[in-house]
Amino acid sequence: MKLLPLSAAISALFVSQLIVNAWVEPWTGSVETGLASWYGYPFHGRAAADGEIYSMENLTAAHRTLPFNTWVRVVNLTNDKAVEVRIIDRGPFIDGRIIDLSHAAARALEIIGPGTAPVRLEVLRSPPAVTGSFAVQVGAFRDGRNAQRYCRLMQSRYGAARVLLRGGDPVLWRVVAGWEPTENAANSLAERIRRETGEKSAFVVRVDGEP
Repeated sequence: MKLLPLSAAISALFVSQLIVNAWVEPWTGSVETGLASWYGYPFHGRAAADGEIYSMENLTAAHRTLPFNTWVRVVNLTNDKAVEVRIIDRGPFIDGRIIDLSHAAARALEIIGPGTAPVRLEVLRSPPAVTGSFAVQVGAFRDGRNAQRYCRLMQSRYGAARVLLRGGDPVLWRVVAGWEPTENAANSLAERIRRETGEKSAFVVRVDGEP
């Protein structure tokens, strides 16, 4: 068996430890395209996922996986309007959408009326390094009892699952499965879930906090 030089072994150990601790830092300039929506009341004046009070007149947004305090440039692909927003919240939790904008950001992109628009996201700045875990959203229910039943099914199949309450009107009970250290691992789990359950709308979300 060929042994690694000590320096290489230390480097490999360091990298593996970073993976175990799930240090995640989006590369500046990374790009994502998809559908944007926006949200205002009843979330205006409530605590966002990062703990600060959400004001729909600030240039902020919700994203499923980007770390809090990441700055992104959002371009409306139908009219080339652009705006820079800071990620403070989690969402959107509807398949096919990639970002939920504040009212102010949506106004800048001229999507208040249509409600949604195809956009391009570009990461401008991100926190230096943050820990994070990822799961797969497998369903959203208006009845908490149905969510709990589905959660137990996911637990029996995939080991880890839990129910997360999303306030608003209507209230939604979100079921997420898995608890993965990297987004790539969560994507693999999402593929497995889609293949084994037929849940085509399963998608990856960042989970902020302890399992």
